[in-house]
Amino acid sequence: MNDFGGKLAVITGGGTGMGRELARQLVAEGCDVAMCDVIEKNMLETKALCEAEGSQGRVVSTHICDVSDEAAVERFRDEVVEAHGTDHIDLLFNNAGVGGGSSFVEGERDNWERTFNICWYGVYYTARAFMDLLVASEDSHMVNTSSVNGFWASLGPQSAHSAYSAAKFAVKGFTEALVTDFRNNAPHVKVSVVMPGHIGTSIALNANKILSGNYESDDGLSEEDLAATRKRWQEMGLIGEDVTDDQLKAAVAMMGTSFRDNAPTTAAEAAKIILDGVKAERWRILVGNDAHVLDELVRGDPETAYETDFLDKVREKTDWVLGQ
Repeated sequence: MNDFGGKLAVITGGGTGMGRELARQLVAEGCDVAMCDVIEKNMLETKALCEAEGSQGRVVSTHICDVSDEAAVERFRDEVVEAHGTDHIDLLFNNAGVGGGSSFVEGERDNWERTFNICWYGVYYTARAFMDLLVASEDSHMVNTSSVNGFWASLGPQSAHSAYSAAKFAVKGFTEALVTDFRNNAPHVKVSVVMPGHIGTSIALNANKILSGNYESDDGLSEEDLAATRKRWQEMGLIGEDVTDDQLKAAVAMMGTSFRDNAPTTAAEAAKIILDGVKAERWRILVGNDAHVLDELVRGDPETAYETDFLDKVREKTDWVLGQ
């Protein structure tokens, strides 16, 4: 698929980050877009950008959908068919995700499962719902966003990351299995797994809102979330016992902003890498130099990937500061 002109793309998590940039770049190339998100304000901003910058006459539709809810995903599919008057789609970007879940041992079960359900079942449910529409296209492509945490289940020796990593491993394995499945049963449908490193997105800023369901709040932090964050940060030596709740909330927001603004790869750069990979029909798309470095190091010596000095090896070759 060398040309996106006249195609119809479906994007989950289109409100911010890579989802927003995928929408903008696809519309600029003459593609119609149907996006979903749980935060309507963000989606409407994406839609306005697409319509201001993109090719004239392109249709951009927005849909509220929690991808961890299969019934909601099926409604989203039906809305796309109606809004675009179509019997097929050409591109499906399973991009929606959330960071969180932390420890399987000490973390809140609800947050763990909410993270896993969005990051894994969001991909599975959407793939299921739109599969027939992809098959109905003459030339289509499914793109599933995993992560470097889909082959390295860590943020460093002091940071539990089990829910997100488990989900992203599932996405990677699912997509790899589809390579052969599609080749045998729907050879005109292609599939890619995307494995980004540290990308400049709002995933950290939006995490508490999405996990709590307080989509319109400033931070989405409940008392339980704040207490868990305090406990984790104290154990990591990041804060002392005298830090107030307001100071902790400000620090959480500052960390999220820094994650977005100081990333080595911007969301726009990531989107271009992904779309170039789709055009080249690559089934495996690493995004960012840090993703390539991690892939090389984990493959080269997997037995040491979770040792305390592994992150030092990563930092020697990248701009990473995570996990400190």
